[in-house]
Amino acid sequence: MSKVNELFKVFVYGTLKRGEPNHHWLTKAENGYARFIAAGQTDEKFPLVVGTRYNIPFLLDHPGVGHNIQGEIYEVDKSMFANLDILEDYPNYYDREIQKITTTESRETVPCWIYLIRKFPEKLLEKEHLTSYHNTSAKPYRESYLDSDKDDMYEDEEAPKV
Repeated sequence: MSKVNELFKVFVYGTLKRGEPNHHWLTKAENGYARFIAAGQTDEKFPLVVGTRYNIPFLLDHPGVGHNIQGEIYEVDKSMFANLDILEDYPNYYDREIQKITTTESRETVPCWIYLIRKFPEKLLEKEHLTSYHNTSAKPYRESYLDSDKDDMYEDEEAPKV
């Protein structure tokens, strides 16, 4: 028997964080339920890069390289989780897996779903590895990528073969 109110913990590290351009996805009631739990960081190091001319953050599936990534933990219902999958184009573009996240204040370890890109051009690993993503006026996030071909999402790299 499935749980009607099943909740999932999701770790967000990019445009879904508070104050970032896609945070509204987590606050729209029509998308489902979402509640901020805590700030945290990945126990595992990953490369977090801005890999497109649209200034989109990518967490690359290359554990052990990069930094412990800072972000936020949310508790979401099945409906919100499904909507996040749509935003992240899971499983066609991003993939997801459970990773251990340590909360900033209480130092509690929480298993959370995290979105990452498994297939990517190796050249992305040469970009600056960030600890935390922030949209800035100097390098603003642009949603115009939603209307473009996936090959357009890369500056001079090939799109990932997903």
